[in-house]
Order: sequence, then structure tokens, then C-alpha cells
Amino acid sequence: MGRHRSGSVVTELPSLIAEQRVIAVARGQDASTALELAEALHAGGLAVLEITVEAGAGFDAIAAVAGGGTVVGAGTVTTVDQAASAVEAGATFLVSPHLDQELVVWSSSHDVPFIPGVLTPTEIHTALSAGVSAVKLFPASVGGPEMLRALLGPYPELPVIPTGGVDDTNAGAYLEAGAQAVGVGGWLTGGTDLDLITRRARSLASIAA
Repeated sequence: MGRHRSGSVVTELPSLIAEQRVIAVARGQDASTALELAEALHAGGLAVLEITVEAGAGFDAIAAVAGGGTVVGAGTVTTVDQAASAVEAGATFLVSPHLDQELVVWSSSHDVPFIPGVLTPTEIHTALSAGVSAVKLFPASVGGPEMLRALLGPYPELPVIPTGGVDDTNAGAYLEAGAQAVGVGGWLTGGTDLDLITRRARSLASIAA
């Protein structure tokens, strides 16, 4: 089911993203590490995980996590072939570092939520006009919460997910500035200490709540 925006039918994001307001972003995962990571995040109160698929990796990790208690998406999707493989593996949403019209069309035609990366007002306008589910402000660290607040002036209904340089020191500021959710990568998922990941997930979950 989608909603309408500027004449386009927009595929809704998984509801858990709006509920939890945090997307954990993980790189370099295989089936085993992804399952351990998902369990550690879930113990900390987070159940939305974006697994990147650059260089052909990540599809087995997505398949391992999909169907459990975690909503899993595919990140760093840059081609339609990657999008198709990710959805086949079980991804329920797609994220790209940039705005790609071919991916917009493919995702819309397959009723898959798509979140492209944007940074400028022109990119935001183009993405919204195309009918994307949300946009990823990337890299968010370039302008911080102040930039997000400024962008929401002319685009007050913008469903935006700042990603890049987000941790528990600034996640709250992004959410207070109007972010629908935040994407948190290396600070949360980059290590191998599962207990630390759980503690950091719990901190983010508390802030988002």
C-alpha cells in the first residue's frame, strides 16, 4: 500500500522504522556475523538493520536475518541487479548513497520502499517529485542537525533519515530537528564486541523513544 505525493504513488516504509526511529547500518557482513549482530541489536531494543551489498557481498547476510524478528534492508544499492538480488534475499527496503532514477522506477514498479541519498535542495526536489519513500541525508555530518533544520524549511513534509557520523551524542538533535529516523553505522555496528553493540543500541533506543 502506498500514499500519494505530487501525483506519484509512494511505497510506505516498514512501520518499524517510524516506530523505533533508528536504522542500524552494517558493512562487511556474512550470514554468521549478521545473525549475531541482529541478536545484539535486538537485545538493545533495535530491530531495523540495513546490510550493505557493495562488491556483491551482503546477500547471504540479508537472507540469514530475513524472516526473523528484525526488519532487514539492503544498503549501498547502486544497480537494479543488486536491488533485485537483495529483494530476492529478503530485503524489505532499499537504500542508495545517491539518487538514481532507474532504481526509483524499479523500486516503484516492484512496490519496494526506496531511500536514495541526497544532500542538496535540488536533489531533494527531484527525489520527492519521483515519489521515493524517504530520503537519506548523506553525509549528514557535513551540515549536522542545523542543515537538516534548514532543509526542512522549504520541505516541511520531507521524510528524511540523516546518515553518516551519527551516534548517541547527536542522534537526539537530528530527531528533534525533524528527522523521521537516523541511520547509525560504524559507531554502532563497526566492532566485534557484541555487548558493547547492545549497550550502544540501548542508548540509541532510549534517545529515540
